[in-house]
Amino acid sequence: MSRQYKIAVLKGDGIGPEVVTSATDVLSAAAERNSLNIRYSYFPIGWEAYKSFGRTLPPDTLSGMKECDGWILGPLSAGSYPKDDMDYPMASGKLRKHFDLFANIRPVKSFLKGSKKQVDLVIVRENTEDFYPDRNLFKGYGEFWPNEDTVISLRVVTRKACKRISETAFSLAKSRAKKKLVTAVHKANVLIEGDGLFMEEVRRVSKGFTEVTLNDGLVDSIGMQLVLSPEKFDVIVTTNLFGDILSDVAAAEVGGLGLAPSLNAGEKYAMAQAVHGSAPDIAGKGIANPVAEILSTSMLLEWLYAQLGDYILKKCAVTIENAVRETLAHGDSKSLTLDMGGNASTQEFTSEVVKRIASI
Repeated sequence: MSRQYKIAVLKGDGIGPEVVTSATDVLSAAAERNSLNIRYSYFPIGWEAYKSFGRTLPPDTLSGMKECDGWILGPLSAGSYPKDDMDYPMASGKLRKHFDLFANIRPVKSFLKGSKKQVDLVIVRENTEDFYPDRNLFKGYGEFWPNEDTVISLRVVTRKACKRISETAFSLAKSRAKKKLVTAVHKANVLIEGDGLFMEEVRRVSKGFTEVTLNDGLVDSIGMQLVLSPEKFDVIVTTNLFGDILSDVAAAEVGGLGLAPSLNAGEKYAMAQAVHGSAPDIAGKGIANPVAEILSTSMLLEWLYAQLGDYILKKCAVTIENAVRETLAHGDSKSLTLDMGGNASTQEFTSEVVKRIASI
């Protein structure tokens, strides 16, 4: 039995409680299978926190998270929070900024049987600045109304952020078995200074990774290429806004956002969080696809393994991914959720993954 790991669980809004419960059920099954000692600590966030504390990200949630080894976050309905929320507009953005989770790592992989395109790429997205107004200033908010008919949005690009996200992307490409290719995505022909600085750092970092090839392209061109030939990409590195958009485009090529995991990672902390939103239209119906949240949790275990060297964490992560892959590759209408062509409930899909873990 390994040492005990404390995992913070923040269920979020909408379908969040459903998919996060699936993720912890699968994690618990994999932990039992591999003798991984896990204890969950639950903290309020989003609407749950607002109803109790008048804010969507209470200080006790932040302090409690700091005492845990890793975090699982469900989707949040940030656009619906009231203006009197002390954490308005986006609790997840504040988490990324507060804990300096500078890298948003978003794998896109073909899992579903019958997939016409065999995609296996990763989008590495800078996570703490750019056009996102809730995280590009130390204090205050990065959008301004100089008069009632004009909004000015401030963009922040720093050399430090460009350097470390580039290092993350090249290190990841170096560790991958196939292409060892980084594609840097920008709009430096128009955003001359900000994206110029980004590309300057990308090229500088690339010189320390001679085994990795660097390509670059404009965001509009790369968006089209992701639709037409996503198979040619390996690791994509880009700024915050472009990465957010391109990862959704790429997810459409493998079955949608229900299959799109991500990890928010920094030097000290990491947080599993599916790419998709809170889907209020299907919340409570028990039909949400939990794959993205489950695979995000597997990514969290991989990160913890890289930090701590406990091989049981790695085994547990591989167990989860293999069980999901087997379920998606061999599942029928009774085990796949509606968005994947089946009619299974969230819990029925989860039970199928847990069953496969037991047989691995």
